This record gives sequence, structure tokens and C-alpha cells, in this order.
Amino acid sequence: MKREKSKIIKTVKVVMPAVVSVVISKSLKELEKELPEFRPTKNSKHPHLRIPPDKVDAHGMVQIGGGSGFIVDDGGIILTNKHVIAEPNGDYDVITSWNERFDAQILARDPINDVAILKINPNKKLPILELGDSDHLELGQTVLAFGNALGIFQNTVSAGIISGLSRSVSAQADTDSPPQDMRGLIQTDAAINPGNSGGPLTNVFGKVIGINAAVVAGAQNINFAIPIKAALRDLQDLKKYGRIKRPLLGLRYLTINADLKEKMRLPADYGALVTKEHPIDHAVIPGSPSAKAGILEKDIILEWGGQKITSEKSIQDYLENCEVGEKVKLKILRKGEETETEVVLTERK
Repeated sequence: MKREKSKIIKTVKVVMPAVVSVVISKSLKELEKELPEFRPTKNSKHPHLRIPPDKVDAHGMVQIGGGSGFIVDDGGIILTNKHVIAEPNGDYDVITSWNERFDAQILARDPINDVAILKINPNKKLPILELGDSDHLELGQTVLAFGNALGIFQNTVSAGIISGLSRSVSAQADTDSPPQDMRGLIQTDAAINPGNSGGPLTNVFGKVIGINAAVVAGAQNINFAIPIKAALRDLQDLKKYGRIKRPLLGLRYLTINADLKEKMRLPADYGALVTKEHPIDHAVIPGSPSAKAGILEKDIILEWGGQKITSEKSIQDYLENCEVGEKVKLKILRKGEETETEVVLTERK
């Protein structure tokens, strides 16, 4: 019988051994405390609900979720999404493609880029994936998405193309989580399902160009991945400092465009309006670099280091390329007058 010989098949065979499943578990006692419907009461008219015994392991743990990840160091370093490991008081295990299970230690979380780094302790060298270049991608380029689809179908792969670049979305891990603005994403029509989160998006040569991150609910073939560049920087920080080191500016803002200018009757059609999101928030965080630089609520920050702040190039985009301790000149519009100030970026805690 003749077998198909294609580049994709060869790539899948290379990539799949380094793809893992991330399993989230919680103790039965902890779950019963958190879920009122599982606690009996004297006046309850309904029978006491119970988690089926076959869902509880020998240690009294219940699997409550899962995601994907991939090995980037043969000593057991794994990349995944931050939202995959966001469960408070949860225990995390990693299951390899050959069904070996390991306890996972969380080394670092990057909430801005939705990246997390895990560590397992294997008794042998592990297969790893090579990280590629996410700065020079092209529309129409073939990509492969790997992961643990729906938390059920381990070792799943789907193929597609890059449908868009530098996309911005507001995403939620679940209905109880706050929305997170994510920028610079890779859009692909390669199928990404719940459970695929944290798995690798590779090019046809098997190099990782992104981390599967989000899908658009109710849409077809609109999926997003975080460029691997963000994770590469996190890995470098972890190796150099023992933690992810990111700069803090310390203010809340709205990026101005023509529509926002008209709606809020602002004096500029570009820049960032310093404003609080909720009445209990601070527009400028006390003690932050912005506060020390004298930035005030209702200021409009027009330029960052001499470059205009726009919807295409926001404060977050500029901040992502800065280092802790860096000095940045800001041009500010306040009550109709332009002024300049200098901010010294500190480390985000």
C-alpha cells in the first residue's frame, strides 16, 4: 500500500512528541466549599448533589479543566498560556504524548502577553521544539496548530493559513474572568478549540511561531495565537533574572481615534486620554512612574519618545519594547497647552 509522503506529515511527526497536556485538579473538599449546590442544608428541598465517585482519584482530587503546552528545554521547561493555569488553589500536572504524568511547577506568569512557564522534573532528556521567527510572517503562510482539543482529544493537529497579522482582541478565559486586551496577535483559520490553548502554532518546518490563545465565539475559522516573540523574551528574562521582568508605567487610558474625539469632544484625534475605568479606580496609580512624572487625570499623552500614540501604535505597544529603568520623554496636552515630561519606568510587580 502506498503511503502519502508530504512535508506536513513529516512535521507532525517531529512536533507531536514535544506537545503536552496540562491537567488542572482540585481537592473534593475544596470544591464542595466553593460550590454551594454541593453543600447540604437543613432546609434544602433538593437532594445533596455529589461529584460522581469515578471522577475523584485516589488522592481525593477532581479534574476541573485542562489545556496544552509544549516543551522548549530538554530539562523540562514548558510554555503554555497564563489563563490555562489561572485556577486558584489548583494542582497542575503535565501529561506527555507518551502518557507519562508529571507534577508541574509554575515558574513564571506574564499576564500582559498571556504566557506562562512551567517546569517538570523528568528522568531523561525530553523532545523539544525550536522557537521560530514571528516578526517576518506572511499572509497565506501555512501553519499547524497542535494541542489537546476540548480537553478530550489528546495529540490533535489542524492545518490552515495565516489569515491576518497584528490583530487586537478583548478576550475572556471564561464568563467570570475580566476581559483582557490582547494585541499583535496572529490570526489563523487553523482550528483552535478549548483545550488547544497553550499549544504551539508552527510553520510547515515545525518551528514554533505562536502559542494558541483564543477563538471568536460564534464565528468560524477565526482563531488567534500569541506571537512567539513574547514568550522568547519571557524565557530570556527567567534565565537572566529568575523572573519575568516587565516595565511599569502606572496609568489607565483610552487610545483616541476620530470617533472617540467626536464622542467625547476631545481636542485631539490621536493620543491616549488618561482616565479611570471605574469610579473606584485611580487614573494615575499613586507612587507609580506616571505619578512621579506629574501626569494627571484628563491629560492627553500625544507622543512617546517623539512618536505619535495612535490606535495602530498604542502605549502598550511602545511599553512592550522598553526596559525597566528606561527614561522616556512624553508629550502631553493639558488644558489646551502642550508640555513635555520624562518618565522613568520601574518594574511591574
